[in-house]
Amino acid sequence: MVPSPIGYLQIKLSFLSKKSNPEVLRTLTDVSLNSVLQVAMLSIPDLIKKKRDGGELSDEEIKLFIRAVTSKTMQDSQIGAMLMAVWLKGMVSTEIQTLTKEMMSSGQVMSWPDKWKGLTVDKHSTGGVGDKVSLVLAPALAACGCKVPMISGRGLAHTGGTLDKLESIPGFNTQQSADQIRDILASVGCCIVGQTEMLVPADRVLYALRDATSTVDSLPLITGSIISKKGAESLSALVLDVKFGRAALYKDLQGAKQLAQMLVEAGNRVGIKTAAVLSRMDGTIGRCVGNSLEVLESLETLKGNGPADLMELVNTLGGLLLLMTGVVSSLSEGKKKISEAVIGGQALSKFEAMMVAQGVAMETARSLCSAHTDYYSILRKAQQQLDLTVPADGVVVDLDGLVLAQVLHKLGAGRSRAGEPINHSVGAELLVSPGQRVKKGESWLRLHYDHPVPDQVALLQKALRVGKDNKAAEGESSLVAELLLPNEAHTL
Repeated sequence: MVPSPIGYLQIKLSFLSKKSNPEVLRTLTDVSLNSVLQVAMLSIPDLIKKKRDGGELSDEEIKLFIRAVTSKTMQDSQIGAMLMAVWLKGMVSTEIQTLTKEMMSSGQVMSWPDKWKGLTVDKHSTGGVGDKVSLVLAPALAACGCKVPMISGRGLAHTGGTLDKLESIPGFNTQQSADQIRDILASVGCCIVGQTEMLVPADRVLYALRDATSTVDSLPLITGSIISKKGAESLSALVLDVKFGRAALYKDLQGAKQLAQMLVEAGNRVGIKTAAVLSRMDGTIGRCVGNSLEVLESLETLKGNGPADLMELVNTLGGLLLLMTGVVSSLSEGKKKISEAVIGGQALSKFEAMMVAQGVAMETARSLCSAHTDYYSILRKAQQQLDLTVPADGVVVDLDGLVLAQVLHKLGAGRSRAGEPINHSVGAELLVSPGQRVKKGESWLRLHYDHPVPDQVALLQKALRVGKDNKAAEGESSLVAELLLPNEAHTL
C-alpha cells in the first residue's frame, strides 16, 4: 500500500534523523512539512467528494482536514463544502471520535494541579430562554469543593449567552488567560470565561462557518464543537443540559435524546465522565428573560429566593456532577448538597468572590450580594417599561418562550451575527405562571426596552394563552424529562 503524504513524511524523517545533523534535519523537516501541506491542499477536494458521496473518512483524512482548517491553508469555500457534506451524509462514531480529538488537540489543552484530580467539572446547555443556570450552578459547585473552569459562549439567534449576561455587571471581565483561570480556581473555585485564543482554534473557524452555511444543527458537528472544548478544559466530569421543545434547537424528545447520546458517548471516549439531562424548553426558565434581568434573578436565587424550575435544574445538574466526582454516593444526596449551598449562602459568597476575581469592584460585588440592594443602582435599567395586560378572565394555559425571545431579540437583547452589539437592559419579567387564575386587565408581563419595534405588543400577546379552566394548563410541571448516565457512574 502506498503511504499517505503524512505517513510518507513520518517514514522519511525517521530515516533522516539517523543520518543527518540537527540543522540539516530541521531544514528538511520544514521543507517536508511544506510539501505535505501542498499535497494536502491538492487532496482536499477529494476529501470533500468522498464525504459528499457518503464515504467514511479515515483518521488521517480527518487530521488533514482539521490541520488545514487550523493553519488556514484551506479556503472558506472548501471548509463550507465539507461542512455541508457532513450535514448531508453524517458521520459514524469513529469519525466523530477522531474529529473531536483532533479539534481538541488543535490548540492548548489546559492542565491542573494534581490535588484537583477528579474535581474539575463543567456543564453545557444546548440553549434556552431565560437559561441562567450557570450563574447559580458554578458557585454552588465551588461551594461543594469542586473546581469549575466554566468556558461559556455568547447569545446567538433567540437564545441568550452566559457571557452576555455577566457582562451586564460593570467591570466583569470574561476574557482571562489560562494562568489567570488557574489562579481564580485556586482562590475562588469557579470562574465563567470566554474561549481563550489558544483553546480549540479549529472550532473558532468551523463554528463561524457553520452559522454561515446553515449547518449549525449537524449532530456530528455539534458534538465535535462541544466535546472538543470541554476536552481541552481537561475535565474530570461533564454534565450536559440537552433541551427539547418549542423554544429549543430540538423540538421533540427523540431528536434531543439522539444528540444527548452522541455527546455522552463522545465525552466518555475522550476520558471525561459525561452524563446528560434531557429537559423541557417550551416556556422560560424562571420569570426573567434578558441579560441584566437574568443576573438580577440569579442573584435573588443565590439569596434563597429562586423559582422552583430554575432550582430543579441547578440541583439536578449539580447533583449529577457531585455523584460523578465521588463527592456524594447518590443523586438525591448530591441534589441536597447543592440546594443547601444555595439556600445557606455559601454559593452567594463564591459568586461575590468570582465577580471580584474577574474585575468587578469589591464595593459593587458586595452591594449586589447584599440582602437589600437596589439592583438598578448598578445594573443598567431600560429607558422604558410597559406592562401588558390579560385580554380575558380565565386560567393561564401557556406562555410561549420562543415568541417572547424572538420579540426581545428584535428589541436588541440578542444578535443575528457573531460580534454584533447587544442591549443588556432589554428584557421581560413574567408576572404570572401557567395554571394561575387571572382577570381581564391584570398585568401578565413587564417589558423593558429602549426603542420600540412595530407591533411589539401584538406579537407578545401571542405568547400568552388563557383558557376557561386549568385542565388545559395541566401538564409536566417538572422540566427534567430523562437522565443519561456514563457507564461507570454509580447506580442512582
